[in-house]
Amino acid sequence: MDATRILHEGHAPTPFTAEEIRAHCVDGLRVTLAEHGEDGVTHRASTFRNGDLEGVTIESGPSDPDGTPTGPVEGARVTWLDLQGHASFPADRTRVSKETLTGPLGILPCRRYDVRGPSGTSTFWFATDHPGMPVRWEGAGSVVEVVSFTVVPEARAGE
Repeated sequence: MDATRILHEGHAPTPFTAEEIRAHCVDGLRVTLAEHGEDGVTHRASTFRNGDLEGVTIESGPSDPDGTPTGPVEGARVTWLDLQGHASFPADRTRVSKETLTGPLGILPCRRYDVRGPSGTSTFWFATDHPGMPVRWEGAGSVVEVVSFTVVPEARAGE
């Protein structure tokens, strides 16, 4: 396994490197999520803006199912390494396997991470063709999944 996938001693390898995430998350990439919870389905969109070698600004907020913002959008600057770090889990509590996932994005080969925590196990599916956030995750009574990847014009959200 590539040493750039292990961010901390005692952690499992991450599914992607910071460089792979940077290459995939181009300016204008909008990721629309659906969260299935006790109160029904809600949507949220995150758009990548002003990416450079170090990081990117991610603008996020509530959206309709197509990813069009429906409420306030907030932006935050993060590094590509920070994004990689979101998938860095302790090796002794993490089981990594390969699985084919069928969902809103079609049939996707994935790396599945089952992570045991104090509140139970959370499961994350990272699509090998879409470096970045998991395309589906389950835990704590909810299911969140990516419903679309689109590239939007460079105008700021809400303009």
